Amino acid sequence: PGSIVVSKPPSVPIDTPHRAPPSTSAVTQPWYSSPSNTISSITMRFYSLSLFLFSTSSTTVVVDGFAPHARSFPSTSAIYASSSNNNEFSVESAVKNALSSLSGVALAAALWGAPATVAPHLLPLTNNNVIVSSSMANAKEMASGTGSRVNKDPESLLRYGLPIDNKEVRELQKSIESIRINISSKRKSSALDDLKKTKSIINKEAKMTSSCRDAKLCSSIISDMKTKFEPLESSLRASQDALNGSDQERDALDKSYRVQDDIQKMLSKLEEQMVPEGYVTPVPEEYSDLPQLQGRATVEMVLKKPNGEQFDIEGTLSKEARMTMIIDGYASPVTGGNFVDLVQKGFYTNMDIQRSDGFVVQTGDPKGEADGYVGTPSKSIGAGKHGERLIPLEIFVKGDKGPFYETNIEDEGRGGEATVLPFSSYGAMGWAREEYEANSGSSQFFWLLFDSDLTPAGKNVLDGRYPCFGYVVEGADFLRDIKEGDIIVSAKVTEGAEKLLQPK
Repeated sequence: PGSIVVSKPPSVPIDTPHRAPPSTSAVTQPWYSSPSNTISSITMRFYSLSLFLFSTSSTTVVVDGFAPHARSFPSTSAIYASSSNNNEFSVESAVKNALSSLSGVALAAALWGAPATVAPHLLPLTNNNVIVSSSMANAKEMASGTGSRVNKDPESLLRYGLPIDNKEVRELQKSIESIRINISSKRKSSALDDLKKTKSIINKEAKMTSSCRDAKLCSSIISDMKTKFEPLESSLRASQDALNGSDQERDALDKSYRVQDDIQKMLSKLEEQMVPEGYVTPVPEEYSDLPQLQGRATVEMVLKKPNGEQFDIEGTLSKEARMTMIIDGYASPVTGGNFVDLVQKGFYTNMDIQRSDGFVVQTGDPKGEADGYVGTPSKSIGAGKHGERLIPLEIFVKGDKGPFYETNIEDEGRGGEATVLPFSSYGAMGWAREEYEANSGSSQFFWLLFDSDLTPAGKNVLDGRYPCFGYVVEGADFLRDIKEGDIIVSAKVTEGAEKLLQPK
């Protein structure tokens, strides 16, 4: 899907939520007292980085998705390299160029991020120690910029995607999610500090329950969350007392992670209660003859390999791949509605996977000459060349009151602004379409195999060009071993089916 460009590296180190910020202990070394050494160090680093940028600026590696000329079905991509003279090279050449560019990215990032080579007070001021995410209400929020940590947690992204406006619950969410990040990176004292902050914020119960549809239910959820604080603190302190790397430490951290996960699930229920009664994302009347999802639905898919082999996920074998997905009709009512409708119709059952290339896993192309689902078309969009029911491109930018349709974020002159649901999680779900035809999507969709090193913060060209309509929240690891030819043996809507509004 789309032309995915691997080109210039970010100007500051690539970082992740589970990696501690670079050490700045080198600032105390005696040689830092010499300004000439500091300036010389900066000059050398800019020189090295400039050499890399110059060496990679003339050639970019492009993955051209949904290319009908590449295969007999449009879900498979052609890989080619483009340069300033528009010559096309072989697949082998493109791969070599990609590997070369990625190696350069890693080298440049290492040169830029080395803590022993630059004085911290000379670095540009950034927010690279904070997960950039906020509520839908923030106007003109920009996509996470270079150097920002990428929020890769699908459940966190879904919480931030809810149409709610409560400052206290957002503060609570930030502190609770920070506990998980610190547990994952074994920053135990920081996790305890976040827990202390969480206890303080949650005492603002009245301000939170005032936004709930059912204040009593929210109070009950908050009460249940509080009961988890003591066991969480106990397990975190036990991890502090244990020897680093010991089984006791691992057991205590595992327990902390499980308890924190319970708290996060309660937090999701609390925030869902804050969605206003009867809230429906506005959709233009001309799309009323297409299915629409008014809220969220849960879909479960089961896949098997056709030859009876097992899925191998880092040595763990499974006879079937079972994935649970949350489909978001708040951010993508038409796209999400179209998907849920096709699941209910059994369209994806017994369909094979048609693309698995390390970038996406894609399916939805039925057997026969049609490229998508053949059904009653929308009057405003029309049908495909083989009678496919087409849906409009649907993009929802943070701060807007609803999605805009039939155009992408760049054509709207809003490139770089953040979308409500970003493609920043492994297993993010996107709707496939032809590269230059906004309204060509029908039934083909993909799971993005997100990698923050290949798609660094602020460089994601999928956001705003393709709709992200949900995330895999359980079983995403199976995507690592789902291959072309594997079969979806079951696809069912397990929750939220009643939220699907059928065409008038």
